[in-house]
Amino acid sequence: FRNEDRVQRERFFAVVDEVDSILIDEARTPLIISGPAEDSSELYTRINLLIPHLQKQEKEDAEEYRGDGHYTVDEKSKQVHLTETGQEYVEELLVKNGLMEEGDTLYSPANISLLHHVNAALRAHVLFERNVDYIVNDDGEVVIVDEHTGRTMPGRRWSEGLHQAVEAKEGVKIQNENQTLASITFQNYFRLYEKLSGMTGTADTEAFEFQSI
Repeated sequence: FRNEDRVQRERFFAVVDEVDSILIDEARTPLIISGPAEDSSELYTRINLLIPHLQKQEKEDAEEYRGDGHYTVDEKSKQVHLTETGQEYVEELLVKNGLMEEGDTLYSPANISLLHHVNAALRAHVLFERNVDYIVNDDGEVVIVDEHTGRTMPGRRWSEGLHQAVEAKEGVKIQNENQTLASITFQNYFRLYEKLSGMTGTADTEAFEFQSI
């Protein structure tokens, strides 16, 4: 078929194989339409070299205590945040390496891209572990491991520069970054169908949850 001959029919009826995996285990997994972003692979590599200089703060700053760490970790939301000390130290490193003008701040509008790369590199180093969250295959590609099933997911890539940051961390070829143009979860997509059915050999254990989908 030619591209112009391909159409999306109205979403009336669908049959989903392994329906418990798709609608429950991967309910929050987003389906993403992405497009190419500006190539910044060199910047990922340069920022990656700075991250090992940073230290985790084991205790939050408080009025009676000021930690010496450079970042704090929120394991639940999988986020890393620079402390005030960390921001100042990162700014020193960026200036020293010619990535930022002296006297400038990381949070100025002109440095949004730098902040994006620093945050992605921090997350890659602190929150994502090789052979747990991803593997590096024989072709030198970073392949995501599904946190629910433990299966690899070839072709899937983390967004917001995280995948590129992990590639820089592992010293493999950095693929071009994509930007998210549209996103919807599996569960929300299949809710667009008027009628939905599915097949699985383990439906009974999830029967109650199926009723609420």
